[in-house]
Amino acid sequence: MTLSQIGRLGRKLVAFLGLFADCFGRREPRELFRVYVQGQLSDVHRKTAEGIALEFGEAPRTLQRLLESIKWDQEKLHDRCQQIMGNKHSHPDAIGVVDESGASKSGQETVGAGRQWNGHEGKVDNCVVGVHLSYAAPGFECLLASGLYLPEDYANDFARREKNYVPAEVQFRTKPQIALELIGRALGNGVRVAAWTFDELYGRDGKFLDGLEQRQQTFVGEVPMDFHGWVQEPKILRSGPKKVKKRGRGKKYPRVARRRPSCEVRNLLTYSPLFREQSWQRYRIKDTDKGPEVWEVKWAVFWRKGADGLPHRRHCLIVARNVLTQEVKYFVANRVPGQKGITLRWLLRVAFSRWSVERCFRVAKDELGMDHYQVRGWRCLHRHFYLTQASYLFCAQIRQQYDVPGSSAARLTIEQVRSAINACLSAAELKPTARRNRHEKNEKKQRYHQRRNRQAGNSHTKTRIARFTEMGIDVNHIKSCIP
Repeated sequence: MTLSQIGRLGRKLVAFLGLFADCFGRREPRELFRVYVQGQLSDVHRKTAEGIALEFGEAPRTLQRLLESIKWDQEKLHDRCQQIMGNKHSHPDAIGVVDESGASKSGQETVGAGRQWNGHEGKVDNCVVGVHLSYAAPGFECLLASGLYLPEDYANDFARREKNYVPAEVQFRTKPQIALELIGRALGNGVRVAAWTFDELYGRDGKFLDGLEQRQQTFVGEVPMDFHGWVQEPKILRSGPKKVKKRGRGKKYPRVARRRPSCEVRNLLTYSPLFREQSWQRYRIKDTDKGPEVWEVKWAVFWRKGADGLPHRRHCLIVARNVLTQEVKYFVANRVPGQKGITLRWLLRVAFSRWSVERCFRVAKDELGMDHYQVRGWRCLHRHFYLTQASYLFCAQIRQQYDVPGSSAARLTIEQVRSAINACLSAAELKPTARRNRHEKNEKKQRYHQRRNRQAGNSHTKTRIARFTEMGIDVNHIKSCIP
């Protein structure tokens, strides 16, 4: 990023914040909105309302009221972020990712807090869990939507709900149900993706998959090893024999013929001739900061078992095995290779795109303070989520504008963009010479980190390619999913 580009960031931020002016009825909340976003883009260590307020000379209680009681339309701001992405950042190869992320808590006072799985820590923990969508297109990644998950015991506890101002219409919903609601809202705001991907928590839920199909959405999602279906289309009995004496409880129709029961996908891999007679095909799935990833793949046409026990229309079952770790993953897609231009390479590219949401979580938490909130109420927490999405969207836009794909330097990162924004804002009131010195310092810092990132990436890539070479794999002469 050049000195002139860094110098223009302040004006670009003002223009960006102006897109949300009608979400705030009065000047006071608009100014507090500006302070909150600038605080998230700054170098403040703990980006809580109090920490930001003390850094920018605001009364802590006043900034806390922005999240708590000051009247402004947070839902309109949320929709506006999605509309901007749908209008300005649409791409035919965009991928939507569904995932959840937890934030550890020491007490039980925060809305939704309880002992539950915390994916960020990789264990059961006392935490708050949010369900999130991310949007990943070439050169652009951003958080798309967020919704808070309420554990069932919390959702049914009237006293705790009242204490944290949970609306009466909010009832217990599973994470897949929340994800479907978020997807429906994003589609309503004009966001379009080529396909959705998700982990096995969502893949095991048949109603979630049905909901995506009802919304005419393509998906390639991971499923658990005990996911049921058929690799040969089963016969469906629409009615029973007519001349049979009825004894006991009558059978329900339509039903699958007894000779063709469904099977777990792990057993299909082991025992089905369609898989046993296939040889593993190696694919260069993607290139990461630590080098190329190579997986071996088998696939077959697949009919997944629905909640009613009946098969759905033709799907695709993909089994992938990591050549280094031997980890096995199972994916189900509602598109089949050869169908309307669909290829196996494209399905694999979608299936392994879920890592982008992990990067979004890391940036949102480490750089923007998504998990630094000190609020407890339902509306406060959602307001914090939405403001973080707005801050992330601005960084993602700047990265897309200033990044230079294919250059000899390492790609510009969101971390470097946020650091440059902080340098610009913190030097805004300095004299021209001091301001230029501040910008030059940030530019040198960026170049240093880009050089180190490039060196580290080259070293990791060289090491991994050497491992593949020892295994007899030439990564440059196998099938590639990289566009």
